[in-house]
Amino acid sequence: MKSALITGITGQDGAYLAKLLTGKGYSVYGTYRRLSTPNLWRLQDQGVFGKVHLIPADLGDFGSLGEALEVSEPDEIYHLAAQSFVEASFETPVATGDATGLATTRILEAIRQHCPDARFYFAATSEMFGDAGSTLGRPLKETDPFHPMSPYASAKLYGYWLTKTYREAYNFFAVNGILFNHESPLRGLEFVTRKITNEVAKISLRISKKLRLGNLEASRDWGYAPEYVEAMWRMLQSRKPGDYIVATGKSHTVGEFVEKAFEVVGLDWRKHVSVDKRFFRPLDVPTLTGNPSKAKKALGWAPKVVFDDLVSLMVKTEVDRWRRWKKGERFPWDAPNYPSESRILTRTLRM
Repeated sequence: MKSALITGITGQDGAYLAKLLTGKGYSVYGTYRRLSTPNLWRLQDQGVFGKVHLIPADLGDFGSLGEALEVSEPDEIYHLAAQSFVEASFETPVATGDATGLATTRILEAIRQHCPDARFYFAATSEMFGDAGSTLGRPLKETDPFHPMSPYASAKLYGYWLTKTYREAYNFFAVNGILFNHESPLRGLEFVTRKITNEVAKISLRISKKLRLGNLEASRDWGYAPEYVEAMWRMLQSRKPGDYIVATGKSHTVGEFVEKAFEVVGLDWRKHVSVDKRFFRPLDVPTLTGNPSKAKKALGWAPKVVFDDLVSLMVKTEVDRWRRWKKGERFPWDAPNYPSESRILTRTLRM
């Protein structure tokens, strides 16, 4: 049985990846931040909470990362944990640089010391390209130049290059997944797609009246998160390590996403949406579109869920959640989710 360690297992991608790997028979371990109320609702939503082993760890603590490797003895490592919200990176650039950039150094060095034969996946991002897409006027390829336009993108670019450095210097099987925007009902509410679908559902049920947004002209290549985590797994099954763009090849504006979301519930978006300059970023990437041809050819991966279906899926899930809330049910993130002690792996296991 293969063993996999997922950093950031409680996030959107971590939960979907945990489900994928447990379904393939992996023994799955995941690091999470120790909080007074653990944020485990996504693992519960995907039905994998009782199937994975959770290890409390801090990206800033080299010792805890090394211990996570010792406990899990992984064949594969998926490094997903980061401060991943672009807007917040402008508010906390130093913390973002540490959690998103320098933490990659810590985990790679821990791998070098504890399990150099493990295969390593780094969650890079399309944000590293910045406005290159606007300049080139075509979908972006792996060989195109980077131009990060946020502290988050800059920190991710550091992790990207460091992954390549360890691959070349120490012969690591290390890959960079340059994933373009990928969404789902498990997205955090701070991300614009989930903010839109959540508010559209509330407006349709007369729980809310207005949706306030920033730049409606920003254009992104949006895909479905469960499909993108399969691409991560395929990268680590390939014969040679490399770097891959994962995308749909098509972009849509935030405005188009809004229009389609309101269309799902039969409402005119213009009656419910207002632009609020407080939500504009200090520096915003105008458009991002990826060319996934390398992933299609080398990994046999291709997206299946198209834009309209993605928006519809997200809106309908939110409508169902809020209808149940109106009937008195709790949201999954409101429910008691304290972890069973048998699933938490702490230092006591090593004594």
